[in-house]
Amino acid sequence: MPTDLSSRLEPSQEQKKKKQLKARLLSDAKLKKPHTVAAQGNESNLSQRSQASYFNASESASDFKYFPAYKELSLTRDVSEHLQLENPFFKMHQGLASDTTVIEGRSYINFGSYNYLSINEDPRLIAAAKQAIDDYGVSCSASRVVSGERAVQRELESALANLHYSDDAAVFVSGHATNVTTIGYLFTPKDLIIHDALIHNSVIQGIQLSGAARLSFKHNDCDELEEMLRQRRGQFERVLIVTEGLFSMEGDIPDLPKLIEIKQRYNALLMVDEAHSIGVLGETGGGIAEYFSVSSNSVDIWMGTLSKTLASCGGYIAGSQALIDMLKGGAPGYLFSVGIAPTLAAAALTALDIMRQEPERIKKLNSNAALFDRLARLHNIDTGTNQQQAIIPVVTGSSLMAVRLANSLFEQGINAQPILHPAVEERLARLRFFICASHSEQQIMHTIDVLSKSMRSLEII
Repeated sequence: MPTDLSSRLEPSQEQKKKKQLKARLLSDAKLKKPHTVAAQGNESNLSQRSQASYFNASESASDFKYFPAYKELSLTRDVSEHLQLENPFFKMHQGLASDTTVIEGRSYINFGSYNYLSINEDPRLIAAAKQAIDDYGVSCSASRVVSGERAVQRELESALANLHYSDDAAVFVSGHATNVTTIGYLFTPKDLIIHDALIHNSVIQGIQLSGAARLSFKHNDCDELEEMLRQRRGQFERVLIVTEGLFSMEGDIPDLPKLIEIKQRYNALLMVDEAHSIGVLGETGGGIAEYFSVSSNSVDIWMGTLSKTLASCGGYIAGSQALIDMLKGGAPGYLFSVGIAPTLAAAALTALDIMRQEPERIKKLNSNAALFDRLARLHNIDTGTNQQQAIIPVVTGSSLMAVRLANSLFEQGINAQPILHPAVEERLARLRFFICASHSEQQIMHTIDVLSKSMRSLEII
């Protein structure tokens, strides 16, 4: 990681290129709307260079096959075919996916689901979703500003606010979009956003949209975070610190009390993405604040998703009334997006009730995660820095080995997905195991036995 913080605040090369191109075109054309000039017969006012830029593009400019992303995808496919690797992704599942799943008629032990508390298959949740369809139909058909509220939508927001001991909450239709629109709307180029190096893509996208300066600190390194704040706090109007409650790749947890202490010392804002920690951390699943027994009000922005423990789809922000009023009144991802479907709101609300009423599910989940990690380490399997909390990586050391290991397990009736470069560093390519409450000890012991033998066969360990 660079030590010169000034260099890390510079715009990206891609942003520089875009600005340079825009400046060049405007300088050449002398107008912001060159097509208007052409319509008036003033094409001669455009320089030859500008005409080439606008009108003489090659065929590659209008064919998606020439896009860099497609070329990279094609290269990956070619390499996979050359190495005779089966694609481990996008497999077709039949029926409910929990501790087991059925793929092409065969049953697999399943470690590819966020269904941490095994609520997705609960009859009460399914009944609530069906009832919501009878009451409201499938969709609310427009944004909530336009089409109005449904009682179940507000009930869910009230329940989420209570979960975080916050004034209110706002529910969005996508977890990813929740971070993008919230950060993009609230912050400006006058601000600085500092995030953990392993933060989720949605946070990065939100920062880019906001135009704020961006710095990252080493994963869970509060000392580096504080040093950045010490150097930079006075240069910006606002500073936001962003972390996750449970990191989705590593399965580890930040030092929330320390982060709160730092943010208070430097008068910064703190945002915690609890996508994977609700239902997992804390005795009743209340998340990282409950886990550390700290006041929820010490965190300014709580973000969470409905698609993990809460067995639905969407995202939410919880916090002060002023924060929620702003988001509901102006955040594009809320204001201009259709409201959450009543059936999804009812499902999430019911899942939240089940989680609160049955804390034994959380105890079983934690017991399963601890057993998986303990047995893996006994077999010399590298499970990284995980803290035995639902997400356990198995590091393979290369993307190739990760795919080969995933395919080997799949052949033996175990479904676990590989995480490859560039999602993680090449040397940290891995399989990621999502543990759920309904996994049995026998399933876990069998999986570790098969995993160990497969890794030895592939010479990973």
